[in-house]
This record gives sequence, C-alpha cells and structure tokens, in this order.
Amino acid sequence: MSSPSPSPQAHLPDDVILSVQRLCKHYPIVTRGFTSRQTGLVKACDDISFDLKRGETLGVVGESGSGKTTLGRVILRATRPTSGHALFAHRASREGREPPVDLATLPDAALKALRPEMQMIFQDPFGSLNPRMTVQQIVAEPLVIHRMESGSALEDRVMQMLKRVGIRPEYRTRYPHAFSGGQRQRIGIARALVMRPSLVVADEAVSALDVSVQAQVVNLLAELQEEFGLTYLFVAHDLSIVRHLCSRVAVMLQGRVVELEDTDRLFESPGHEYTRQLLAAVPDASSYR
Repeated sequence: MSSPSPSPQAHLPDDVILSVQRLCKHYPIVTRGFTSRQTGLVKACDDISFDLKRGETLGVVGESGSGKTTLGRVILRATRPTSGHALFAHRASREGREPPVDLATLPDAALKALRPEMQMIFQDPFGSLNPRMTVQQIVAEPLVIHRMESGSALEDRVMQMLKRVGIRPEYRTRYPHAFSGGQRQRIGIARALVMRPSLVVADEAVSALDVSVQAQVVNLLAELQEEFGLTYLFVAHDLSIVRHLCSRVAVMLQGRVVELEDTDRLFESPGHEYTRQLLAAVPDASSYR
C-alpha cells in the first residue's frame, strides 16, 4: 500500500492550469485460486510531478507500456489514482472566486460538474464513436448530458462546431460508418471541444491516421488551440509530430518521467540516455541533433 500523499499546495501560479504532484497509479498483482494474495505491484504511473501552463502543449512520449495513456486517464479521473494530487485551475478558480480543485480526490458529483472544462480526444476514430448515433447526436451528447443547450440553440452550436473542424453541417444526419478515419477523428475533436473546455488530453490523437491526414489534423489542433485558448496534454509516440506541436516534452519510462524539457532543447541535446535512444530510433534521426 502506498504512503499517504502530502497535502497539495493551496494555490497555483497565475499561468499554471494544472499542477501534477507526486501522482501514482499502481495496479496490484494478485494470484488466482482459493487463497488469492497480492504478490506485487505494476507501477503504471509512479511519483510523477509537473506543471502545465495555460495555452501550452506538453507532449508525453515513451515506448508502449511506459504509462503515457494511464497518466492522461488518471489526470482526468477516468481512472482513480493510487496517491498524489492533480490541482486544476477551473474557471471559477481562474476568475478568483474559488481555489483550485484536486482532481485526484474530488468527489464524483463535484467532478461531473467540472467535466465540461476538461475533455479527451481518443486514439481510435473508429471505436470511439457510437455507430448507432448520428454525427449530430454524437457531438450534441455532452451538451445534453450537462444540460448546457437545448432545442435550436443546441443544433446551431453543433453545426458551428462541425463546420469549424471541417465537417459539412449537412452531413450531421449521417452515421460514423459513412466517414473516413480522418473525418471521424474530426468528429471526435468536435465532440471534445463543443463544450469549450480549457484542458484537453489528446491520447495518440493522430497515430491511427494516414500520414497526409495526420498533418491536417495536427494543423487543425494548433488552429483550435489558438482560437479557443486550449491547453493540451498531447500523448504521442511520433516524435516529429511532437516536435512540431509541443512546446515542452515529458519522456516517460516504466511509469516515471525521466526527462522534462523544452522541445528544441530536448531534441538538440537530450539529457537522458533513454531519450537519446528514442531519438536514435527515429528514421533520419540526424535531423534532430
């Protein structure tokens, strides 16, 4: 069992939207049988700390199994952490009316009220959309659940968001199977951003797309960030995309952040041996040195 986490700091700097403090997610290894017992722990995330500034894109890279996706899910409380803190400067906090909240320990009812401010873009554009719902229903669903819009205002907001991500509004009555992978991912982006969140976790958001489509979606994400003032936690394994989109990079290995540095500095002069190995594995890696 992990030791109790120290109390988080009460306030955040004005330019920080998220402060992750000694965040851990451990999964017990339990033997099967009549006398099941715990024999060890899988430390998917282990003692991770960093600050995420408003309007920046922090890339999270590492090999498969390094804990990247788990980190994003724990921060958004899709998975409850084992210990640690994730202080989030929500809108009321940024306006000075309330202190930041700790997403790691927030009760479920209070967490639901904050969901519109933090959203996730999923990796699989085919599996992340309900095949039995139309595009309009998919994008409108978060607004309906949180009772943010209804009637004609709801339809107008959905059409505006679809148009903004490059989906023709007249296609809103079609089902996901009628769209390509890149179009489906744009629909997923529209669903994530329709509530105007401030924090977005993009979990391998372009890895399932063709290279030419990847570039279009990455450029779209950059444009939307500028337009809506978004902050991204960008989980990825493609270092060329990370270098193009991210201002800082966190390198994860076996559940821990082994290096956190400005993007240009990390690519030009990596400080950790594992980072150097990642860069060396990229085709034409000499361009990063």
